[in-house]
Amino acid sequence: MGTVTRNIGLSLGADICWPLCFEHLMRRLDLHIPHEGDTIDFHVERVSIEPFDLQQPVKYDVVVDRLTHWYHTTREWLKKGILMNDLYVFNNPWSIQSNEKHTSYCAMMELGMPIPKTWMLPPKRYEPTPDLKPTLDQYARLFDLGKVGDQVGWPLFLKPFDGGGWRAVTRVKSPKEAWKAYDESEKYIMHAQASVEGYDLFVRCIGFGPQTRCVKYDASAPLHDRYTVATDFMPQADMDHLRKVTLTINAFFGWEFNSCEALRREGTWHPIDFANPCPDSQVTSLHFHFPWLVKAYLRWSIFCAATKRKMRRTLDWEPFYKIAAKKWDYPKKLDAYAAIAEARFESDRFEQFCKDHLGHLDEVAYDFFASQDAKNAVRLKTKALVPAHEVEKFTELFWSRIQDWRAAGCP
Repeated sequence: MGTVTRNIGLSLGADICWPLCFEHLMRRLDLHIPHEGDTIDFHVERVSIEPFDLQQPVKYDVVVDRLTHWYHTTREWLKKGILMNDLYVFNNPWSIQSNEKHTSYCAMMELGMPIPKTWMLPPKRYEPTPDLKPTLDQYARLFDLGKVGDQVGWPLFLKPFDGGGWRAVTRVKSPKEAWKAYDESEKYIMHAQASVEGYDLFVRCIGFGPQTRCVKYDASAPLHDRYTVATDFMPQADMDHLRKVTLTINAFFGWEFNSCEALRREGTWHPIDFANPCPDSQVTSLHFHFPWLVKAYLRWSIFCAATKRKMRRTLDWEPFYKIAAKKWDYPKKLDAYAAIAEARFESDRFEQFCKDHLGHLDEVAYDFFASQDAKNAVRLKTKALVPAHEVEKFTELFWSRIQDWRAAGCP
């Protein structure tokens, strides 16, 4: 019995604003949490990139990872820590490496989610290899993209099978437009996916552990306006439904931090993009919703570190597939999937932990997001993204939306 320090590492790339706010809030919270006879203190530091011995110990209890999806040295260091040092990481690096949008579509189609009809296309061009020509000469078949489009349905979207920040996404309405977009797709393996025409609501549901937040989304707006500031824009039943969908996807793939985009048409929610296990965390796009996200980072990191939550090293899809095989309707299956997800995320235990130990977080965050430290974090991120002559204008815009969040009662 005594004082025990839990170490939280932040594995970062170009992130600026949320880590600064995370660190400031941890200091202001000044946590000393009683747990199993000990008092838990916390130390937060940023993870460095350097050579490592595969057998050296890892100092961290939890690592918040923002690099695995593209920086392979850090990905391999995290794998070593999970396998050899009982390190807890979100998100699962093997899952991020191996499960792209194509896999997520296939799995969720099999679970019964109403994913738009989707075809995969071979790439327009290839990296030259010694075996390429004989392979294509013998096995590749010419195809008519117009006929594929007829099968999928017009209009449709052409987009890379592995996604990537709206990269090479094109909406096409005819074979001529489809061929033009395909010719420009270069070496990408592409999906052709039916457009959900006539939808009345576009929502991005952010999931962080058992925490979810539904945001009305406008994909046609500039980046800083895509996450709208609308509140109370849909019934609680829809929010509950999207929570179940998001937690099911996240638990299935081991993505504790992920977002799910879905379109509502005639009362049915169609998930369209939900392999986003390193979703946007920047104030320059989230603004009004940014404080909620920082608090979500804090709650889940602190809970996992304090309780020494065990990393789920394997994904274990079988419980989901057993439900999928039952002759139930989709709502009943979704309830069962979500129950697995809630259990895997320890939702009840997490809620009780937050109630017992983090009850002051909302008040501390309310004060912090009126502080100069918070505004400096906003300005630094803004300065990194916009031309110098627009820094103050956009800093004030994002800051005003954070103050709107405070004035609205920190929803």
